[in-house]
Parts: sequence; structure tokens; C-alpha cells
Amino acid sequence: MILNTLFRPRIWFSLVVLAVVALLGYAYYVQYQLLLEPCPLCILQRIAFLAMGLIALLAVLHNPGVKGHWVYGGLVMIAGIIGSLIAGRHVWLQNLPPDRVPDCGPGLGYMLENFPLAEVWQTVLHGSGSCATVDWQFLGLSMPTWTLVCYVVLSLGTLMTLIRTR
Repeated sequence: MILNTLFRPRIWFSLVVLAVVALLGYAYYVQYQLLLEPCPLCILQRIAFLAMGLIALLAVLHNPGVKGHWVYGGLVMIAGIIGSLIAGRHVWLQNLPPDRVPDCGPGLGYMLENFPLAEVWQTVLHGSGSCATVDWQFLGLSMPTWTLVCYVVLSLGTLMTLIRTR
């Protein structure tokens, strides 16, 4: 009974919106209250969550038919997969041996002001030493690991919702 209600498209997409608001709210709390500066990969993960949330919000407001749910759900899952790949790269960097960690580079703001956009994307996706630093943990897992878990849960939940609405 609860699963049938939970995985109704409008309810599920509403839960995705609430989850994204909570996740981004906590990220900004950590940044501005705990003073932990996000690395470039953290910023990209925030953008992927924002995309998931905005698409899910559109789905809630539009409340389309089955085909529309598949379109919105597919877009939510694409954003989730992109976020998972970025978070996976971040987790990989954090688990490198210290001698294999890339050098720290300039901040994202500086790079956007002074480098061509193609070079900025290449540098950001490559990661840097600042991305390999673990400043925060909960239950022994770093923030990128938790974001990876959230991307997977939200994406799989969206897939389950779509399968149930056929």
C-alpha cells in the first residue's frame, strides 16, 4: 500500500524535489556555517542535483500523462547518472594513494575568469588535490560517497516509478 502511494509519479517527483532541496540546503549549510569550501567537483555535483530537482518540479507542476512521466523521469535519471559519474570520480580521487593525487589547482571562480571554458571543463573534470581531501564524514563515508548514494537512490526510485506507471 505504501509503496503503491510512494511510487505514484507526482508523489515521487515531489519527494525528489524535497530531497534535492534538503541536500542542497545542507551543502550550503556546510559551506557557509561550517566554512568548508566546495571543490570544483562538489560544485558540479550540486548542479546535477539542481537539474534533478528542477526537472522533477516541472513534472510535479505539469503532471503529464504516462508518456510525459517517462520524458521527465528519463531526464531526472540522466541528471542522476551524470551526477553519479561526477561523484564516482570524486570518490575515486579521494581513495587514491597520496603520491597519485593530482596537484591542487586554482579555484573554480579564478579559472572561469581567466581560462577558456574548454580548459576549465577539462581541469574541473580531471579533479585536483583539493577534490581528494576528505574534510567531512558521516558513518565513515565522505560527502561525495553520500552524494553518490543519493544519486543512485533517486535514480533507481525514479526508474521504479516509471516501471510501475506503464
